[in-house]
Amino acid sequence: MVDSVFCFYFRRCFMIFLFFPELFEKKNYDLRIAGGAVRDLLSGMKPEDVDFATTATPAEMKEMFTSAGVRLINNKGEKHGTITARLHEQNFEITTLRIDVVTDGRHAEVEFTTDWEKDAERRDLTVNSMFLGLDGMLYDFFNGYEDLKNRKIRFVGQASERIQEDYLRILRYFRFYGRIVEKPGDHEPSTLQAIKENAKGLAGISGERIWVELKKILLGNHVNHLVRLMYELDVAQYIGLPLNGSLEEFDSVTKNVQNLCPKPMTVLTSLLKVKDDVINLDLRLKISKEEKNLGLFIVKHRQDLTKAMGPEPLKPYQDFIMDSREANTNSRICELLKYQGEEHLLREMQQWTVPSFPVSGHDLRKMGISSGKEIGTALQQLRDEWKKSGYHMDKEELLSCLKKLMT
Repeated sequence: MVDSVFCFYFRRCFMIFLFFPELFEKKNYDLRIAGGAVRDLLSGMKPEDVDFATTATPAEMKEMFTSAGVRLINNKGEKHGTITARLHEQNFEITTLRIDVVTDGRHAEVEFTTDWEKDAERRDLTVNSMFLGLDGMLYDFFNGYEDLKNRKIRFVGQASERIQEDYLRILRYFRFYGRIVEKPGDHEPSTLQAIKENAKGLAGISGERIWVELKKILLGNHVNHLVRLMYELDVAQYIGLPLNGSLEEFDSVTKNVQNLCPKPMTVLTSLLKVKDDVINLDLRLKISKEEKNLGLFIVKHRQDLTKAMGPEPLKPYQDFIMDSREANTNSRICELLKYQGEEHLLREMQQWTVPSFPVSGHDLRKMGISSGKEIGTALQQLRDEWKKSGYHMDKEELLSCLKKLMT
């Protein structure tokens, strides 16, 4: 029994745990919390999502929920055994126990079962293969709880078999290693060999799926160790990373961004040397437009846009923002400061409000300047003076300056 864990979660989901057991027990179906939620609960963490597993088939669940007046949504997962129920303004996925009949490294044809161990056997990692009964009983067929307590990440059964069922599990191994294991380098040699032998299978995995996992790896623990391992095990070339990635720059930047909450693209860009590396990454991973633009921005400006010597170190960054005509420049500058490890300047930038230029063409017309060309020239001159002042000169000071320039 896992009483303390169950009581913690029971208090959070009281109404659900009153309703679900009664509904399933009436039809003699077993229902348990499954996978990642169990892992998180056993770690003392609040699960982001709670998924359930059951011996009921999708058709039986649909009939049961419909009779009970429970709303069902999103039937896309039904052929794989998943029903999504909407209860108390929350969505809950309940999946029928299943076994993989045929797999191709990306997708699986499944067959429903009532054997809990068979379902656990098809899951990726031991820490993700546990079930928790709604009475607090833990069902652990592959020593996942022991691995969790010992901070170990292992595949269920043979690593090669699990990987060949879905090659994305290579990246999931790295991701959970960074999340759970205490120290880098604590791998079973047979696991690393299985990853190396099957790395090529990642070439057939969609860029979108790879990017979801890679982003979490980049923001997790032991990222330097794990990325170097990706290169050593021939994984990098199949997931869009450049063959000659700048690992020394990567090590430097991961130290710079500690505790600064960087975006994944900020960290990843340190591996990229030139503009084409960003473009090739986008072709493979289908990153968002903003992520691509951030990568291009950092590659272009990481060397030439740096702090100034003297009393105003932030001024080059402020000037760049004021001169820019692109959206999101402020956000990109903040990511560049993280990349460069400028924590103090980052705090200043985050508190800085972009000032508004206090002079308009109307002000100049009132001074007797009527030509559009002359107004444009005068405004640019005043902008230059305003910039030199650190954006402190007000309208009166600037107009007074203009009068001097005109005489």
